[in-house]
Amino acid sequence: MAQEGILLGMGNPLLDISAVVDQEFLDKYDVKLNNAILAEDKHLPMYEEMSSKYNVEFIAGGATQNSIRVAQWMLQIPGATSYMGSIGKDKFGEEMKKNAKLAGVNVHYYEDESPTGTCAVCVLGGERSLIANLSAANCYKPDHLKKPENWALVEKAKYYYMAGFFLTVSPESILLVAEHAAANNKIFSTNLSAPFICEFFKDAQEKVLPYTDFVFGNETEALTFSRVHGWETENIQEIALKISQWPKASGTHKRITVITQGADPVVVAEDGKVKLIPVIPLPKEKLIDTNGAGDAFVGGFLSQLVLEKPIEECVRAGCYAANVIIQRSGCTYPEKPDFK
Repeated sequence: MAQEGILLGMGNPLLDISAVVDQEFLDKYDVKLNNAILAEDKHLPMYEEMSSKYNVEFIAGGATQNSIRVAQWMLQIPGATSYMGSIGKDKFGEEMKKNAKLAGVNVHYYEDESPTGTCAVCVLGGERSLIANLSAANCYKPDHLKKPENWALVEKAKYYYMAGFFLTVSPESILLVAEHAAANNKIFSTNLSAPFICEFFKDAQEKVLPYTDFVFGNETEALTFSRVHGWETENIQEIALKISQWPKASGTHKRITVITQGADPVVVAEDGKVKLIPVIPLPKEKLIDTNGAGDAFVGGFLSQLVLEKPIEECVRAGCYAANVIIQRSGCTYPEKPDFK
């Protein structure tokens, strides 16, 4: 039985503005499918244009928050998960709070004067591209984390998850929690998250890696990681192994790397060995959109990890959650999971 607050996530809470768009729209804003980027000035008009031109849905998102919500849904234990990040004092921020409460996640948001962060989710042919305008999410500071009522969440948790995207905001906060986890034999996990993180936040990522017990990612991110580190291999199994063998700050737990490859098997590297675990096949016509699929995989995985289930079982739960999410719009799910 998972106790209250066993899993803590920290990240960039973003309101997803999701719509099915056309190729012309993607070309206009120079957006590539299956990618995740931070908005530049040229992207800023797209949020308004999406809202006026397409049928948009607003869904509380942000990679880590998605994973934590899915883990909470899979566990069905009120308050088993908690989450921190920065939102604005506006209607999107209120929406976020309402959404988190409904999801049963214990959120401690920092509320900033800037507007709540948003993420344009452009969907075409079931594939998604993410353009994040962090805004308030960018304002998270370690001071908020260090407040007694917030640090209490860190002390209470035994498992931590922070997607790589948070490296762009508060690497200092990540390290505070990562060091706490290592010093107290707790489990810290992160995600490669996006090619641009592996490329432009390489130093920050390398500082966190020694503390990381689980590294998640997909094949595109793994390939970028390999290239950036001059590994000269495009073999995903080899890359996963090399990441798992990266030096560790504490020897209590070994590092396990988990790389998803869309419809291809999940690669799990641990103890110098690789396992391939098949995913649940889904006919193309049932695919609605892949937004949140990777986040859902991690959420499903973590839900069983905190119950101390074997890794294969964690992967199976991850595949189940991802399979549910890709048959719906955005990172949403039915009322109860049907995972056995």
